[in-house]
Amino acid sequence: MTFRTEIGLPKVGKQLTYRDKSLMIGSCFTENMGNYLQKHYFPVLTNPCGILYNPASMATCIEMLLTGKRITENELFFANDLWNNFHFHSRFSNPDKETALASMNDSLEAASKQLSLASHLFLTFGTSWVFAEKENNNIVGNCHKLPAGRFTRRRLTVDEMAAQWIGIIDKLLVINPGISIILTISPIRHMKDGSYENQVSKSGLFLLVDRLLGHFGPEKLNYFPSYELVMDELRDYRFYAADMLHLSETATGFVQEKFNEVFLDSESKEISFAVEKISKSLDHKPFNSKNPTYQELLSKLMEEVAKLSLKYPGIDLNDLIINIVQKKEL
Repeated sequence: MTFRTEIGLPKVGKQLTYRDKSLMIGSCFTENMGNYLQKHYFPVLTNPCGILYNPASMATCIEMLLTGKRITENELFFANDLWNNFHFHSRFSNPDKETALASMNDSLEAASKQLSLASHLFLTFGTSWVFAEKENNNIVGNCHKLPAGRFTRRRLTVDEMAAQWIGIIDKLLVINPGISIILTISPIRHMKDGSYENQVSKSGLFLLVDRLLGHFGPEKLNYFPSYELVMDELRDYRFYAADMLHLSETATGFVQEKFNEVFLDSESKEISFAVEKISKSLDHKPFNSKNPTYQELLSKLMEEVAKLSLKYPGIDLNDLIINIVQKKEL
């Protein structure tokens, strides 16, 4: 007997490998998936503008990457003792204007290069509710704790989201015609919007995804059912964190397993398993880093990385090597 709804997983024509770059943009669910890949040293870049929830702000981020946009001083504003920008998450904000500006532009530059070479772009939509400045009607990615009266809150229509994204994807395919775009909807509910409003918001996102899939077809766009895996297959509050909104570590791990099943080829799974074993050994904290036994362990780990690079030519494990070298020099 089957005691849960099992969600079918899509078949994709192109899977992720250690030889290909990828980019992930979207909600905090994107961060979970991206952090896993980064921890296993895949060449992935996650959220160059920080966490973004709505499709309009995500599209703005990609537009900046495609056009080579750089943030200028007059696009920053000072609030709560920090220099901020409405298109960037607060993790880029800083008390020093030049530091904030440099961190934003460095991130845009790196992500712009990554996008032009990427084999995959993963987009996770979180909500279709947005906040727009009353002064100019510009949609913001982050309000940076400014007074609510400064913004208008509204829900994006399917037509305006689709029109913006069709235009963005058309531009992207000119610059990188071989890229594979993966759409997904965050399973995390935005209950601050209200239960009914959250459901309507998610419904709009599903209609957006359906419109884009129909327009571009499976050769360019695919859909990964992260929302359905949580809402239908798990479907239990024991898979949530204490706030009953965000996912528990168990739930995140379950979705990650399904993600790996779809997007990682057999070689990548073998490499990631080996890399994970090395990383776990590196996480060991010795009482004395100069202890000969610990230094011998690090040397053996370096040999393991060298063997991996020899067995799988073309993979880039330089960050892992740097990590080992830094621990040897502590």
